Parts: sequence; C-alpha cells; structure tokens
Amino acid sequence: MEHFKTDICQDIAGRLDLPEHGVRAVVTLLDEGATVPFISRYRKERTGSLDEVAVRDIETTLKSVRELYARREFIFAAISEAGAMTPEIERLLAKAVTMTELEDIYAPYKPKKRTRAAMAREKGLEPLARIIMAAKSDDITGAASRFAGKNGVESVAEALQGASDIIAEWASESTRLRNMTRNSYRRDASIVCVAAKDKETEIKASPFALYADFSQSVRRMASHQYLALRRAEKEGLLKVKYVLDDSRQDLDEALIDAYMPRQAHGECGDLIADAVEDASHRLIRPSVETEVSASLKEEADRVAIDIFSDNLRQLLLASPLRGRRVLAIDPGYRTGCKVVALDEQGTLLDHGVIYPTAPRNDAEGARATLDRMIRRHRLDAVSLGNGTASRETERFLKESRLLPDNAIYVVSEDGASVYSASDVARREFPDQDVTVRGAVSIGRRLIDPLAELVKIDPKSIGVGQYQHDVDQTRLKNALDYTVMSCVNSVGVDVNTASASLLQYVSGIGPALAANIVAYREANGPFRSRAALKKVPRLGEKAFEQAAGFLRVNGGAEPLDNTGIHPESYGTVKSMARSIGVSVAELPANQALLDRIDVEALARQGVGGLETMRDIVAELRKPGRDPRADNAAAFQPAVEKFEQLSVGMTVPGKVANITAFGAFVELGCKENGLLHISKLSSTRRVNAVSDVLHLGQVVRVQVLEIDRDRRRISLSLKS
Repeated sequence: MEHFKTDICQDIAGRLDLPEHGVRAVVTLLDEGATVPFISRYRKERTGSLDEVAVRDIETTLKSVRELYARREFIFAAISEAGAMTPEIERLLAKAVTMTELEDIYAPYKPKKRTRAAMAREKGLEPLARIIMAAKSDDITGAASRFAGKNGVESVAEALQGASDIIAEWASESTRLRNMTRNSYRRDASIVCVAAKDKETEIKASPFALYADFSQSVRRMASHQYLALRRAEKEGLLKVKYVLDDSRQDLDEALIDAYMPRQAHGECGDLIADAVEDASHRLIRPSVETEVSASLKEEADRVAIDIFSDNLRQLLLASPLRGRRVLAIDPGYRTGCKVVALDEQGTLLDHGVIYPTAPRNDAEGARATLDRMIRRHRLDAVSLGNGTASRETERFLKESRLLPDNAIYVVSEDGASVYSASDVARREFPDQDVTVRGAVSIGRRLIDPLAELVKIDPKSIGVGQYQHDVDQTRLKNALDYTVMSCVNSVGVDVNTASASLLQYVSGIGPALAANIVAYREANGPFRSRAALKKVPRLGEKAFEQAAGFLRVNGGAEPLDNTGIHPESYGTVKSMARSIGVSVAELPANQALLDRIDVEALARQGVGGLETMRDIVAELRKPGRDPRADNAAAFQPAVEKFEQLSVGMTVPGKVANITAFGAFVELGCKENGLLHISKLSSTRRVNAVSDVLHLGQVVRVQVLEIDRDRRRISLSLKS
C-alpha cells in the first residue's frame, strides 16, 4: 500500500512544463497499452495535440518517476520498521524529487557494513562520541578513561579514536555536509589524467594520446572526452583522479564550521574538527566523486545516445531509390567482387562473381559479365559497397561506361556481414551463401534503406560514438524506439513488408509480425485492413494500434492506402457528404478538399478538429512517403590519401556525426574530420546536427594532413 499520495501526472507536468490535462491523457493511454506513435498521431483531441517528442518525454519521465516513488516507499518502510520514522523525516521524503535526495535521507538508517564506526559501536563507544559532540565534559581524556579496559578497548587513545570514527560517520551522513561537498566539486573540481605506469609509449601511439596529460574542469567536461578517458582508463592506459581547487574556499574548514556544535571548544572542538576532516577525505569526498562520475557518465551517455539515435533516424529515413533496378556489388580483391541483380522491389534475379581488380585484374571478363547482367535484367543503377577494393571497383565501373557515372552509388557496407550471417538472412535466402546475402543487403539499402536496415542491429550500422561504452539498456531502448518511430512515420505496405519491418509497427511486435507474414503466404495478399483481424492472435487492441500505420495498396477501400485510421472512415464519409461527393473522389483532389469546412464540421460534432485537419492533409497526398526524393550520387574528386594537399577544396559526403564534429568521406580510404569549430566562420555552432546531416554532400577545405597517422582535418566551405 502506498503511503505517499502524490499525483504523478501533476509531478510529470511540472517536470516537463507540459499541460497537466495532456500529461494525464498520455499516462492513461500508455497504461492502456497505447504506443507513442499511436498516441501522438491518432489521439490529438485527448492529449491537446502533444507531438511525438512530448509524448516520448512523458513516457520516459513516467518510468523514472515511478521508480523514484517506489524507492521512496521502500525507504519509508525501512526507516519505519527500524522505529526511527519521525514527522520531519516523512516530510523530507515527501519533498524529495531526486534519487540523490532520497538516498541522503536514508543514509543514516541504511544497514551498515563492518566499518570502523560499526566496530567502535560494538565496543560501546557511542556514548563517548555523544559526550564529545555535546561538549559535556572539559576533561575528555578522563571521560575516555572510563571506557578503557572494557569491551576490548585497550587504552584511552583507542577509546578516543573509536569515538572519532563514530563522529566521522555521523558527519559523512550529514545532508548539509554532503551538499556542500557536491557543490564544491561541481564548481571547483577538475579531472586530471596521466599515463599509467609503463604505458607512456603505448598511449602515445593510441587514439587516446591527447589524454596522456589532460586536465579539464568538471563543469566543462565534454561528453565525448569523458567517454574517451573512461575507455582509456578501462584499458589500463590512464590514471584518472579528481583534483579539488580549494583556493577559493577551504572545503575542510567550511565543513568543520558547518558541523561544529556551538558549545564545542578546547579538546572537544579539536576532536570534532579532526573527525570532520577525516570524514571529508575518507568518506564524503570518495562518495561524492563516485556521484560526480555517475552524473558525468549519465550525461555523456545521454548525449552519445541522442546523437546515435539522431544518426540512425537520418539513415533510416534516407532517400529511397524508387523505381530503379539495381546492380549491387560487394567489392573485394582476392575473392573477387560478388555481384547481384535486383528488381525494383529488391527481389534477387541473378548473381555472380567478377575479378576486375588485383590480383587477377580481369577487367575485360568483368565487363562482359556485367554487360550481360545489365542487359538481361534491365538494370539502371549500381549500389557499390564502400569496403575493401571499393575505389578500384568504382574506377573500373566508370571506365567501363556500362552505366552513367551518376548512376553509381557508393553505399555503406556496415552491418551487411552481420545481416548475411543472421537468422533473418537464412530465412530469406536459404539456398544462398553469405556472400550473396551480403551483396543483396548492399543493393536493398539503396532501394529502400528503412526496409533493409531494420533487419540489422543498429549498433552494427556504423554511426555514433563510443556506443559500446554507454549504458546498453538505455541505448537499446532508445534505438528500438527510433526504429519504431521511423517505421510508423513512413508507413508499411502490409503485402510486401518483411517480418523484420512489420515487428516495428505500433502494436505488432515479433510474434504478430511472423503471424502476418505466415497468413499472407498461406492466403495471398491482404485485400483490406479489416482482413488483418483474421490473423491469429491479432486482436482488437493490436488492430487499433497498428491499422493506421499499415497500407493496403490496390484494395477495395481506397482509404486503406492512406495514413487515415479505420476508426475515422465514418468521419471521412461525413466530410465527403458535406460537399456532396463520394469518398473515392476526395484523394488528391485539391479543389474538393478546399471546400471542406473542418471547423464547421467540428462544431456539428462530426469529428475532432485536429483529426479532421490531419485527414484533409493526408487526402491531399494519399500514401505519400515522407522521405525525400532520390538523392544524387556522390562524385569524389580524389581516390587516394596521397592526392590530398593542404589548402585544396574537395567535395565530400558526411559519413558520421559525433558531438565534436563530423567525419566526411572524401573518396580515399581515410575519412576527414570536420571539427565542430570549423563548421562556421561567422557564428558558434552548438550542435553538428544544426548544420549537417548524414549523407549530405559538402565542399570542404583541407586544413591539416597528418601523414604518419593518416589523419585529415577539414573546414566547411560555404
């Protein structure tokens, strides 16, 4: 039973600065099993038109606040069971809004390990500690002598030391002293790194060379810096410590003044001062350093996960190459280039191997093979993997003149090998080996990046920073949500989508996705959204959540190929009747849609105003894919690192975005770094994503070249 009757919706609304009625509606819908995409798209009247970002924030905050409330109830019960609950403690618990505040309240009552203070208590020295704190005796040595020779206390000095240990523990449990120390660390502490013993040479040759002699204030520590030094420390290359700048204020003196009883003086005051100083260095500072580290790690994780999620979203929503038949090539040297032919839907038509590069250099045979494949299957675009031998293969393709240069697209191979060995790939191509599957993946991610990349663990796609160093549960949740958000924003053709894609549709999941595909294979294409209800275990709730995001192309109901939810079909019919036409006449008919007065219809109770506005917007471009039109192929100006020189300006393509800058593909094996400070010469850029996006073609100037480490520094040219 809950003791604290806090209104969680009111709490969340205050934390997020959102309307309480909207938060309350979202929480109710989430608890009923609704998904974020469904709520933000189809429940606008209930939420006050909160967008997907706000609904997602409510979802994540709801989870953390419920964890906070559960911990508060546990602490209340634990302190009550110990017989130590007071009205003041109860008031503090009710007032606490963070886990740190709760743990500070709980600290004096938490079960103790066998500490120095605990051992002193076992020897009966707590009364002596209380005498010292109360300054009730001018002869503390005499008071301590009464404890010597009893309970294993061998001397007066041991009695005084034990009493001091108890006072130090009391001081370490003081919320005031802990907050003073926290504030001092946040304001004045620096993190200092030095090379670990006997690792000086090794770290200089590592990616962490700049951290070998590194210092940064806690306040200014960048997320990527903190993750980097943590990794270097984990690998044994660095020693990391906190250094507190006491020049502005001596922390120990401040703690002593804050904790010293007004009446304490003389020997009592000296003992208390020594105990507080001991508490500061032995107990409080290490604990606060752990807190600060956890806080820095949490913030660094948040930034890294946000960047990874944003990069993933850009990749998934990259322009599909609509209506093109693709020659996909997985390049290689000794084992040759695996080539496959795919139709507009990504169906495998043919496959083979060519050897246009070293060691065979069979350009003539490779050209003949590709010529036959291109003519036979009417291929009109090339998707070339960017791995080993990519540039040499690209040169061969351009020299062969089989297809125009602007029909050759270089595509990231990241994750293709992971896919080719996966259960999904084996189910799709049980009779093909991993090389064919990998080439198919390279081709399909050009035809429809979203449909193909959802089959691969996002961590294998090759974007983001320090992805293996962040909280893996938080990362997985964020990436899974990003995939789901992208899939539902685009919509899914229920008759062509793979189970891998369908599982991310609102309300579906892996089991129902497999059931949909199995039903489709056994019974043929779905003729309507309503037919989905025949799929085993796809009940009313799942249908409600999923139907609006699933498309049925060419079915009996034209609205089934739009983002209009079936629950609103009656509203659409009323809208059509209001202007004297049929529903079938509305899609893409701008003149008719302009005649619909949604505000008047809303006043008549036909439907919600926001829903009807969305319906009209959807009918203006029915079945519209929100992704951009086909992107142009990137045409590099260089092929080798050695062709670059300082000062030259070249085209590049943004390959990855991090907190500190972007890595830009130039045409050679090595990508250049476009630091965030080099994105603009006229203003300070706060985030790389404010200026660049993945796949963007840019013009950059070469600022520096490190030929030993083969590193390239770039500047963005406007």
